[in-house]
Amino acid sequence: MVKNNKLIVKSNYIVEASYKLSVGEQRVIYILTSMINKDDADFKLYKFTAKQFADIIGTKSKNIYNQVSQYVEALRDRDLTIIKEKSILKTKWLSSAEYFADEGYVELEFSPKLKPYLLMLKERFTKFSVEQMVSFASQYSGRIYELLKQYEKIGERTFKIEDLRSLLGIGFDEYKQYGLIKQRILNKAKKEINFDSDLLIEFEEIKTGRKVTSIKFHINANRTKNKASEEACTTLECKSTNEEEKFSTELISMVKSIFKENITGKEAKFILNTAKNDINIIKEKYALSQNVSKIGNIVGWMIKAIKEDYTIPKDKVKVGSFNDYEQRDYDFDALEKKLLGWDKEEKIKETGQEFQQLSIQ
Repeated sequence: MVKNNKLIVKSNYIVEASYKLSVGEQRVIYILTSMINKDDADFKLYKFTAKQFADIIGTKSKNIYNQVSQYVEALRDRDLTIIKEKSILKTKWLSSAEYFADEGYVELEFSPKLKPYLLMLKERFTKFSVEQMVSFASQYSGRIYELLKQYEKIGERTFKIEDLRSLLGIGFDEYKQYGLIKQRILNKAKKEINFDSDLLIEFEEIKTGRKVTSIKFHINANRTKNKASEEACTTLECKSTNEEEKFSTELISMVKSIFKENITGKEAKFILNTAKNDINIIKEKYALSQNVSKIGNIVGWMIKAIKEDYTIPKDKVKVGSFNDYEQRDYDFDALEKKLLGWDKEEKIKETGQEFQQLSIQ
């Protein structure tokens, strides 16, 4: 496979969208997305050559132009459903495709509706390596990798089985039994991701009674692959991305080291976010907590202390008011979604699920 240091940058709205593409169709989208420049204010006509596709995926097929044409034709009919805070967008990936068979290329254009999710992204986005994404042989491995990659710094992610089916575009008549999902999708994705990506994942089954109703993924960095990627990385953008990710990971480790209590990466990340990455504020509030008795929920106490800027003298802290907060139902799943930009109203979620089910039928 030809080395390719280009990055794919996607809004998390697209990462979380409901759609299903074949492996070849996914690869077209990955390569096409990597052609977008970070400063582009509008979509362009992207020249997509058969040779370029062949080089990137590492094939010597003589029929590659026809294969690309078939993938593009299929893509023109593919839907994706994006759930936003106040609406649900159903659109196509491509708005046009013009074929130049004699020259061996296709000119492609993204749907205009995708502009907010692929152009000039400032927040709520995830970066992927093109080389990484085109390496997956299973159509589900790439999608699962995307869904977990944005949670890498949190370290875990849980899906209800029905939500995972919707995100992966699994139809109602496909893989009806969980055992088939585990065997043909989850185990295969785990093997591919762990063998050929910068992530190492495990998953555990969460049961209601005897039935598996949710899957919890544990996400860690694949140190061997990350080291190889850093050595191969020569572009300024690639180096910058590695530095940003390393900085964030170091901050989370610093937060965890402040606490005598054992807190999770997810909890440390939210405390860090609440303090706007100011380690000194976290140290200050934690020092204050050491003079407060009977704090059952140290993370909840810390978040409130940072938000309300507790500056009460240590010898005059009132325990009662803190204990009131301790008793609240502190939903870290909801905080996680808020942190990543997915704090949607319940009504919108329910409506989105209905639309997603309709799109799969």
